[in-house]
Amino acid sequence: MITIAVVTGFQQEVRQKVSGFGSHIFIMGASEGSIYESEPIQKDQPFIKSIKSLKGVKTIFPVGYKPVLFQSKKNEIKYTLPNGKDTSEIQQNVYGTVLKGVNDEYDWSFFKDNMVEGKIPVFGDSISNKILISKKLSDNLNFTVGDTVNAYFVRTQPVINQFVVSGIYETGLEELDKKIVMSDLRTVQKLNDWGILITPELDDTLNLDGNITVRLNISGGNGSYLCNWGGTGFSGTTAISLWPYKDTTYRIIATDYWAGINPSLEESAIPDTAYIKVTVAGDPFSDCDFEMDENGELKRTYLNQTGSKFSLKASSKTVTFEMIEGNGSSHNYVGGFEINVKKWGDLDAVTRGIEKKVEFIPTPYNEMLQVTSIKDNQRDIFVWLGFLDINVIIILSLMIIIGIINMGSALLVLILIRSNFIGMMKSMGATNWKIRKIFLIQAGFLIGRGMLIGNVVGLGICFAQSQFGIIPLNPEVYYLSQVPIELNVWHWLILNIATLFVCLISLILPSIVITRINPVKAIKFD
Repeated sequence: MITIAVVTGFQQEVRQKVSGFGSHIFIMGASEGSIYESEPIQKDQPFIKSIKSLKGVKTIFPVGYKPVLFQSKKNEIKYTLPNGKDTSEIQQNVYGTVLKGVNDEYDWSFFKDNMVEGKIPVFGDSISNKILISKKLSDNLNFTVGDTVNAYFVRTQPVINQFVVSGIYETGLEELDKKIVMSDLRTVQKLNDWGILITPELDDTLNLDGNITVRLNISGGNGSYLCNWGGTGFSGTTAISLWPYKDTTYRIIATDYWAGINPSLEESAIPDTAYIKVTVAGDPFSDCDFEMDENGELKRTYLNQTGSKFSLKASSKTVTFEMIEGNGSSHNYVGGFEINVKKWGDLDAVTRGIEKKVEFIPTPYNEMLQVTSIKDNQRDIFVWLGFLDINVIIILSLMIIIGIINMGSALLVLILIRSNFIGMMKSMGATNWKIRKIFLIQAGFLIGRGMLIGNVVGLGICFAQSQFGIIPLNPEVYYLSQVPIELNVWHWLILNIATLFVCLISLILPSIVITRINPVKAIKFD
């Protein structure tokens, strides 16, 4: 009973913790990369509704991952040199982990159950810089709730961001505790350079014609951009020459599909749109002899704090530019979709059902997807958990064999000391089978007595461990801080019935000895 309770509890606890960090099933772009390195796919997929309607599916929500380097606080270490002088040095460590982006649809129940300090971050309408980190990571970085953390990312250009620690959790599954940091999905989308982003810029010098050059700084996507300047059609032009003479608003649309190579991608690419507003005051047709500073660059008069609106002054006119950056299309892309099932036993069936709907079937956006279960994503852990079933079979088999041998020996002793009784019963006309039934019933009472004692002791130990955790574990080795217990009514009932049945059936063979006892000799035997 204790064996089954411990193994079942261990498997269930580890499964729940591993699933809590990820999900039972993950849909991502078809590639050889892991879920942490998956290619972006579009967020609005037609298969989402059909998957939600599948029997056994509990939740489905989008996620994204981004590797990150966190910088620890400065730590001053003081020590004394051999010559007796006191000195100190400043240490600051860098720790690599993974940022997991989620949105307001995410199910936080797992992390709520494992919170140590602070609270779960809330991701509302605006992008949040709040993060949820593990106690393992907070100890390594020397951070507490409310601290600001410096984070370094590798993207088209390396960037540094600052996050605020909203809460600290601890699951005991240290391998994943030190790997996963929860954050806003929109932050991860931008950091991954998914989609494209247009930022209009003005060159600091006039071109050879004496005109102004407006240039587009486009980031993200596949790097092959096509631009549409004010409805003139898409082309590879990312800069134009302007001679401002009237109030004008330029709308620029940029996309990253590869025209001429795969035109079908035009429909799947999500463009970004930016605007440039030009306002002319004074003589509109006068020369663009704008003032220059001491470095030979255009002298700008900034009209807002961000520097996106400024004016240039010429001899006979003043031109005001307002550069309106695009909203970007990163919010339309995700790293994949996490799906949880209602019951663990339904995992394989639900996975097959989702594969039929999704896997290697081109989406309307010309994407190829693949479906992986948690058993594939965390193969090492689940292979290890599978070995525990073998241990249970071995332990139960050995215990049943020992029980059969012991009960067989006890039955033979009963028969031996009751030989006189057997002879008398036979002499009075009792058949061998009737006499065997008497001894089998007596053996059943002995088995029942032993089972009663075993149930009291086993259930008592299980209760004490589940309530008080009297047997601890090393979480670095076993992923848990104490021995888990999980014993349901059906396991208990089947175990008792099977034990009684197997032991009684196995005693039929030793009871054959009764058929060989001679009544005359047995009555004389004392």
